Amino acid sequence: MQAKAASNWPDPNVPTVIGQAFGGGYYAGQIGVSSVATHYLVVGPVASAQSTLKWKNAITTTAGADSDINGPQNTADMVADGNSTVYPAAHFCNDLVIGGYTDWYMPAKNELEVCYYNLKPTTTSNDTSGTNGVNANAVPARASNYTAGTPAQTSATDFKDTGAEDFAAQSYWSSTEGTAATGARRQQFSNGYQYNNASKDYSSRVRAIRRVAV
Repeated sequence: MQAKAASNWPDPNVPTVIGQAFGGGYYAGQIGVSSVATHYLVVGPVASAQSTLKWKNAITTTAGADSDINGPQNTADMVADGNSTVYPAAHFCNDLVIGGYTDWYMPAKNELEVCYYNLKPTTTSNDTSGTNGVNANAVPARASNYTAGTPAQTSATDFKDTGAEDFAAQSYWSSTEGTAATGARRQQFSNGYQYNNASKDYSSRVRAIRRVAV
């Protein structure tokens, strides 16, 4: 009997379900360009990849760290001086070793938004003001804001409110500097609101992610 073509078999190395264990953490969705996926996003385990820290120890301009999608480069720009007291959140993410992986980083604004869209912990209505839901790097890309009910609470049980891996219904730092260089961008995980210029010296949650090429 002729063997079934391998191309018809599911690839065990490719994540297919939001929230499934994958790559040292949990599958959070895809990012890409013009709706074409380039990477899978992996959220680190809450017990080891989440903390509450300042973005920076001063409200001053940061060289680099201005990309909406390149979290690895933003993180590298912040940790380049080697002083963990200057950029505590970025150093925390950068220094993690989880599941044998050392490439964890602080998510850029559009990466963090994908995490919210797919892993929203609550049933709270989304903020429909401004451009909170617009994300050119989501797959598929989104050109309009959230509605009150979209995104809905995640279907991933462990990421629902009070689940084992859930995001807190509070704001999380991205690695993207704000529209004013003295601030940085945060994503609220209760209703999706995006802070454009949160004070860098404010202690807020941060959760490390990593990316895997498609």
